[in-house]
Amino acid sequence: MKTIKCISPIDGSVVVERPALSADAAAQTVARGKAAQKAWAARPLSERIALVMKGVENVGAMNDDIVPELARQMGRPVRYGGEFGGFNERAQHMAQIAEQALAPMVLEDSAAFKRYIAREAHGLVLVIAPWNYPFMTAINTVAPALIAGNSVMLKHASQTLLVGERLAQAFHAAGIPEDVFQNVVLDHDTTSDLIAARSFGFVNFTGSVGGGKAIERAAAGTFTGVGLELGGKDPGYVMEDADLDAAVDTLIDAAMFNSGQCCCGIERIYVVESLFDAFVEKAVKIVNGYKLGDPMNPETTLGPMAQARFADNVRAQTSEAVAAGATPLIDPALFPQDGGAYLMPQILVNVTHDMRVMREESFGPVVGIMPVKDDAEALALMNDSDYGLTASLWTADVARAEALGAQIETGTVFLNRADYLDPGLCWTGCKDTGRGGGLSIIGYHNLTRPKSYHLRKQQ
Repeated sequence: MKTIKCISPIDGSVVVERPALSADAAAQTVARGKAAQKAWAARPLSERIALVMKGVENVGAMNDDIVPELARQMGRPVRYGGEFGGFNERAQHMAQIAEQALAPMVLEDSAAFKRYIAREAHGLVLVIAPWNYPFMTAINTVAPALIAGNSVMLKHASQTLLVGERLAQAFHAAGIPEDVFQNVVLDHDTTSDLIAARSFGFVNFTGSVGGGKAIERAAAGTFTGVGLELGGKDPGYVMEDADLDAAVDTLIDAAMFNSGQCCCGIERIYVVESLFDAFVEKAVKIVNGYKLGDPMNPETTLGPMAQARFADNVRAQTSEAVAAGATPLIDPALFPQDGGAYLMPQILVNVTHDMRVMREESFGPVVGIMPVKDDAEALALMNDSDYGLTASLWTADVARAEALGAQIETGTVFLNRADYLDPGLCWTGCKDTGRGGGLSIIGYHNLTRPKSYHLRKQQ
């Protein structure tokens, strides 16, 4: 029997170990989910909403246990209090817009005809969730999928195995049937085999580009709907009229928070030449004040990365950049805990797009900062990327930001903010960041399919 382990980045200990479902057991789980879905979809929308939101409330009641549990699993410091604020905000918004988003589009209801487009649940939805924000990323799809009348199988990352169990505990206690929401432990091969067997009406995956390609290969020829949020290399651009202090505070926090392991974290910054030196000076001062260490310690502001190999990848990108002429500005002596999964933060200047650290996803606490002459140069550099999730613009001129935003190859344009997911807007990306869209009304449309009714009334 194959087992899946969560190894703590704190000390390398095994946090939890669970057996992976066999092929037969996984197929039975799929069958139960499909069998339970029709009755769930037949319940009134208001009832489904109430049960999901009770489940969300139950998660909130567990937060005191969840916060240290998350620290042990993936290393986020306990001082930040977990994810329930964003988790609840997203679920609440999707509950509030559900009636409008799922309402039929009525074209005609006359004496002769009734014509409308309804939204119908896909059936069984597979959600493959990542470890970096394991509750918030999961709820993005789980809540609207259930509310829309789908049944859900949740496969969580091995690094956060206990998150799926927490969600199952919370939703089942709320009254959602066990076969309607199932937490599963699957290996990659079994997951691919299930997708290839057309087990699901829709698959949502958040993770690496390689993982997204594997999902697409498995789904090829099945015509299964797939939503993919993959890698990112999100840029920030600071213009001459920006609020410099706000720009530095926000962009550096967006680059370093959660040890840089944020889907829409800032990985490269372009600053107009006149503000470059001041920006860099302020950025270095902020990062020099961080405290790297045990995430269970309330004093810690920067915990370990989720795995040592992730930290090693960032170290390799950084050392290659320095060897090619980049200048590191953070003194390693300030971070003696550096080693293994514990990775000191770093700011690099004198960087170019010939360096991997400015092109490939880092997903760690390192950021390169480059001066630019004007909007045209900044735009060319921002678009010089295989990814497109978010871009953060800093200026007092909204029209200028909108004009630039129209030319940036990205899923979301931020003005004077960064690293935030607004559940009222579609969460989406382009290029190697993936396809599809979550949250907002569009999220509901992706989790349902249209069905047209053309009804001629008897005369």
